Amino acid sequence: MSSGEKDRKDMIQRRAYAKINLGLDVIRRREDGYHEVRMIMQTVDLYDILFFTRREEAGIFVTTDRTELPGDESNLVYRAARLIADTYGIGQGLRIDLQKNIPMAAGMAGGSSDAAAVFHGMNEIFALNMSEEEMCRLGVRIGADVPYCILGGTALAEGIGERLTRLRDAPQCFLLIAKPDIDVSTKSVYDSLQTDRLEHHPDIDGMRAAIESGSLRGMTERMENVLETVTEKRYPIIAQLKKFMKDRGALNALMSGSGPTVFGVFETESAAGEAYEELKSRNVVRQVFLSALI
Repeated sequence: MSSGEKDRKDMIQRRAYAKINLGLDVIRRREDGYHEVRMIMQTVDLYDILFFTRREEAGIFVTTDRTELPGDESNLVYRAARLIADTYGIGQGLRIDLQKNIPMAAGMAGGSSDAAAVFHGMNEIFALNMSEEEMCRLGVRIGADVPYCILGGTALAEGIGERLTRLRDAPQCFLLIAKPDIDVSTKSVYDSLQTDRLEHHPDIDGMRAAIESGSLRGMTERMENVLETVTEKRYPIIAQLKKFMKDRGALNALMSGSGPTVFGVFETESAAGEAYEELKSRNVVRQVFLSALI
């Protein structure tokens, strides 16, 4: 047995971090049906956990701890694993157990983040030596947010979300995240957005400059998401949550992605914590989190 075989890991785990959109603009609908976007993406300290185990039997086996989330071809975890196995000719079996913490159908890229973790996990457990560039090239075939989730951090995303520019880390702050008890279809929101009727677009370049200069207030003053024009009209609780957070000291509050999750940005952990405790006590939403940027 070679030293490489001795050192081979048969079981590993990876974290899949959620994201928020500090700014989200939609430029136009392309002829292929996708939308061209400009977004400032940010990883937050809220994550799912994936456990990878080699199996002697061929094939991919995915389990989840949510009855509403099957482990079949409809799951991005399975699809990512299948794509990697087919691309690299992996004949050995793999079991992936997914432990969900990121809210589902929430605008926080939970599924895309899980798929990104599969790229990192399989790259390690099968010693594939994939570069980040190669992972991103394959990842976009699973979903537009997957390349960003592979890289993480603070980034400008353009095109359909696959053209990424790393930015300086966003100024440190504390987050209150609340997901209303509703599910939102990303496709439905984008299909309903009338880009030619948008009267205002977020200042993405100004936000990028604020981040690069380390200005938290400059960043939060420019937080804006054009998809709110669709989702907020359908679900008034989004506006209510934003107001609640700002009334309790958030520098600003915004819907993430296509929603319905709302996050508030606080300068201090204590202010975020007080707002968290009050929101939890009101039982307005079941899923409430304290978090930070990573």
